[in-house]
Amino acid sequence: MIRIGLTGSIGMGKSTTAKLFAEEGVPVNDADAVVHDLYAGEAAPLIERAFPGTTTNGAVDRKALSERLATRADGFQRLEAIVHPLVRRREQEFLSKQRDAAADIVVLDIPLLFETGAVERVDVIVVVTCDPQIQRQRVLARPGMTEPKFQMILARQTPDAEKRARADYIIDTGHGIAAARAEVRNILADLRRRTMEGTPRNA
Repeated sequence: MIRIGLTGSIGMGKSTTAKLFAEEGVPVNDADAVVHDLYAGEAAPLIERAFPGTTTNGAVDRKALSERLATRADGFQRLEAIVHPLVRRREQEFLSKQRDAAADIVVLDIPLLFETGAVERVDVIVVVTCDPQIQRQRVLARPGMTEPKFQMILARQTPDAEKRARADYIIDTGHGIAAARAEVRNILADLRRRTMEGTPRNA
């Protein structure tokens, strides 16, 4: 089973690209969706203990948590120490389920793939990218997004150029959905061809 690590900086179109893989019948484990679920469940009391006042009715209040993180230098590290092990456990459960189902390819949608050392958990890296101006327009169009917040998020992410340099495949979402879908199909075809030929995937 080939594990694709799908990643990309904020606003690059990673979530849309993950849906394109899913539409091709490839199982996708969305780390963001897992975190959202954890925030409404088992992670909430742990986060409340570390950051008092950041949960409401047993679920994490993302706005309150974001405000708290902005005032604590070690905030992100403490949060990641709580959440990442839980996300990793869900990922392992997903992989086990897909192995049992005999899936030949799966996608691990991991926004911070490089930043969290998740590279070692995947076989192939697919980086989603686009022109910086398109990225900026997409991000600043989001509700509640500001330029300072955008810059803060970018500062915590590996630069796009470095991501692309470390990728096995690159998908540019700046040319529309049809072009991105074609790239997804090309990647899947290439991986399956290499598997049939026994060719190393990083060759």
